[in-house]
Formats: sequence, structure tokens, C-alpha cells
Amino acid sequence: MSVDHYENFPVASLLCPPALRPAIAAIYHYARTADDIADEGSASPAERLSDLAAYRTELRWVAQGGGPAPRWAGVFAPLAAAIASHGLPLNLLEDLLSAFEQDVVKTRYADRADLLDYCSRSANPVGRLLLHLYGIDEPQAGLQSDAVCTALQLINFWQDPSVDLPRGRLYIPLDQCAAHGVGEDDLFSQADTPATRALLQSQCEWARSLMLRGAPLVHRVPGRAGWELRGVVQGGLRLLDRIAALQYATLRRRPRLGPLDVPRIAWRALWMRPPPQRRAWE
Repeated sequence: MSVDHYENFPVASLLCPPALRPAIAAIYHYARTADDIADEGSASPAERLSDLAAYRTELRWVAQGGGPAPRWAGVFAPLAAAIASHGLPLNLLEDLLSAFEQDVVKTRYADRADLLDYCSRSANPVGRLLLHLYGIDEPQAGLQSDAVCTALQLINFWQDPSVDLPRGRLYIPLDQCAAHGVGEDDLFSQADTPATRALLQSQCEWARSLMLRGAPLVHRVPGRAGWELRGVVQGGLRLLDRIAALQYATLRRRPRLGPLDVPRIAWRALWMRPPPQRRAWE
């Protein structure tokens, strides 16, 4: 499954447990379609919000056992089967819609707490849904999953200012911009300066710290799914390396991972080690 469109979603690849692939694919297509409604095409904001409201109504309908309507039957028929088979938490699916609705109307974030609130609905539900499918309900695992998913979302933001700024969206928190002496005009003109690079570097360091905080989750997720997660974590960290190699000049250039990155990601995934266990008397 490609993740070109909804980039924070872990891929239902060959490493994913086969029994879970249909459910993961259903969640992916649900999220991707809602993201398209919020972002793609020429619809007005009012039309986008109306469609997302209809999408939410359809979600609630199929979650109660109703048959999907023709408009999004390709999305909601498999999602309904996944909800019925796996008891997917409806609140997590609705949280994703809340974030997409916010994308329609909100284009600035005051501070990191403001942006983290958005990530808690745009990214973290994906990880929580996967933990649910894997049967993992430990509180610590949930927090680690949130850290990984938020980090992936942030890495996507710091990879994509050359895409987001022309759309009128600024995800770098305004207080961070001010602290680095960077104004909105500097960013929307995509001026590559030492100050803008320092600003993006600080955001990348924040994202890296979150990813490393959540990385021990790979040792809690069993079997093939755990190896899948190792690749996701190391792929995110490798993309941060790519941004650093550009000296954080992503206002005009979008770094990507390529085939030559795969061996490095695989090697790093292979050598991820669990943190040392603390002894009882320490």
C-alpha cells in the first residue's frame, strides 16, 4: 500500500500480520478519503465542511450496523466490516475527522501546545487504532505510540513547507517563529535565510526527541508488526537526516527518501535494542 497521500499512516506491507491487513487498509482509505475532502479539488471551505459532516454521519451510521450509502460505499463497506470484526473505537475515527475539519478553517498555530493538540487528533488516533488491532492496551504503550505518531506528523510538516506555504498553511508555531526573529512574510515568501534554517532546525530537533521517546514501543509490539514499526521509526529518523543534509533549507525544496535509504533504514531497524532494565534496588 502506498502512503504517498496520507503519509503518516504505517503501511500495510508484507510485514503486517495478514489477518489485520484488511482492517488496516480500511482505516487507511477512510483517513485518506477524508483528507482528500479537506484538501483536494476546488470546493469552497463551506462545501468541504458540509462533506465532512456527511462523512461523519455515514461513519456513525455504519458503526451502528447500517448499510453504506452509494457515495462512499468503497470506503465504508470495508470499514464497517473492520468495526464489526475488531471493535474499532469510534471516538478515534471521529478524532481524525475533527482534525481534517480543523485543516479547513485553521492555518496558524500559536505555540507547540496548540500544534500538539492538532496532532493528538490528526496523527495519534492512527497509532492507537493499530495498538487496538494488535491487542495492546498498556498505558505506557499508548503514550509511546502518541510520541511516534506526533513525531511522524511533525517530520512531515518540516519536510513540506514548500508544499504547505503556497496553500496558505503555516504549521511552525508562531511563538517559535518570533523566538528566531522570523516573520510570517519571511516564510510565505519562502526566503531561505540563516534564521529560517535555524528555525526549522529547532523544529526538527523537537521532532527527533519525540521519535526517540516513543521508539521503545517497537519492543512492545510483537512479531511482524513490531518489525513494521521499526521501519516506520527509522524511516522518520532517516527523513530528518535528509532534512539536515539540506541544512534545513526546506522552504523551497522537499527532501524525499529513495531506494538508497532502504538499506540504512533496514540496518538501523535491525539493531534497535530495548532500553536496559532497571534493577529493583536502583
